[in-house]
Amino acid sequence: MRSKTTFGLIVGTRGFFSPQLAAEGRRQLVAKLDNMGYECVILPEDVTPTGAIETLDDAKKCARLFQERRDEIAGIIVALPNFGDELGVVNTLNLAKLDVPVLVQASDDDIDKVDVANRRDSFCGKLSVCSNLYQYDIPFTDTTYHTCAIEGDVFAGDIDFFARVCHVANGLRNARIGAIGARPAAFQTVRFSEKLLQGSGITVVTVDLSEIISAAQKLDDKASEVEQKLAEIHDYGTIPEYIRQERILKQAKLSVAIEDWVSENDIQAAAVQCWTSIQENYGCAACLSMSMLGEKLIPCACEVDVAGVIGMYALSLATGNPSALLDWNNNYGDDRDMCVCTHCSNYPKSFIGKQVEIANLDVLGASLGAENCFGAVKGKVAAGPMTYFRISTDDRAGKIRAYLGEGEFTDDPFDMSGGIAICRIPRLQSLMKHLCKNGFEHHVGMVRSHSADVVAEAVSTYMKWELYHHQG
Repeated sequence: MRSKTTFGLIVGTRGFFSPQLAAEGRRQLVAKLDNMGYECVILPEDVTPTGAIETLDDAKKCARLFQERRDEIAGIIVALPNFGDELGVVNTLNLAKLDVPVLVQASDDDIDKVDVANRRDSFCGKLSVCSNLYQYDIPFTDTTYHTCAIEGDVFAGDIDFFARVCHVANGLRNARIGAIGARPAAFQTVRFSEKLLQGSGITVVTVDLSEIISAAQKLDDKASEVEQKLAEIHDYGTIPEYIRQERILKQAKLSVAIEDWVSENDIQAAAVQCWTSIQENYGCAACLSMSMLGEKLIPCACEVDVAGVIGMYALSLATGNPSALLDWNNNYGDDRDMCVCTHCSNYPKSFIGKQVEIANLDVLGASLGAENCFGAVKGKVAAGPMTYFRISTDDRAGKIRAYLGEGEFTDDPFDMSGGIAICRIPRLQSLMKHLCKNGFEHHVGMVRSHSADVVAEAVSTYMKWELYHHQG
């Protein structure tokens, strides 16, 4: 993530305070970002009288530079090595209109250097800058402490955190989500509003499942992309000997057809009509195709759950790891802080954390015929940290709502087939009450790490979604 992240930099100053402090802060900040592997866009030092941003003329020059390089800038860092001029900062942001996340930092004073030549007063100046940002409705991210040293480890952590926030917010605001096929009639729970999503910058791109099936059927058995996909499938997991090669070939062609459509339409995540049409009209499951895309960080959700896959995409953006869609499925005995989350499944193989078996769907196979249901990725999710996240388009209220929290996957036993995840979540019963009372769906996105704070900052501050952040 670092090597691809570029920040626009605004270093503030104010005439009553030492411009040398601003110049020193500028040098420290540029050097720090370079050492951390980030790129930056900043006015050349000789373009303004102090090398920092203070006047309206300074702001116009900086805004012009930001506009020229808007396609590169993921976020803007405002640094206040001294009090700073709040109008210089807010005018730059308002004129540039990049609509990217903003991080506001103010430098510590040293208690033995508060004479006229060395005092910063950044502690106070930050309040003035943030007040103006609030007045102009420019959302921003704060640092861990109100003031901190540019060269310190705390600010380094703030920068890394901010980079991940930028990745999530910018990714969501420009996402193109595929909806492959129609929602299964029995699943009204996954209905959603395209218009509410579009209001947040998320475009839903639809395609009829028949088009994907037709594209798969037209592929030649010996086509290079089909043979390459066959090899990829065999490397992806263990396939039982009773699975006939023709079933694996069908799966390979389906994967090629879906991946081609995803690529041609610039899709970042997709929700797929995974049953029962694909089994009855084509002859295999869609799970493996979705799993393999998920492993490539293109999340895929079952049952055309578009809102669900957006949550998965946010988790992948925050962590750089594959995410999965799970059902809140079973209690775990009488331990009320544990539950079992499952799916058939389409989990990316690294989500499971060990060798996976690729076989037939169990439940659907019993009713649709096992020979039509090859492609389920089976395995138990390995123990480790977990973050869960779900969004829902509340059409009645005209807004997008979400919930978020952290827990753990455990090694506890559970004798069920498919994709199984044993979860421990503090105050689970309280979370379930919130989901039930507020109409949330039975699906949830999960990722194998703790990243709730990043997602919370991105979706609440920048997406403006109503968020319930469940705490232990």
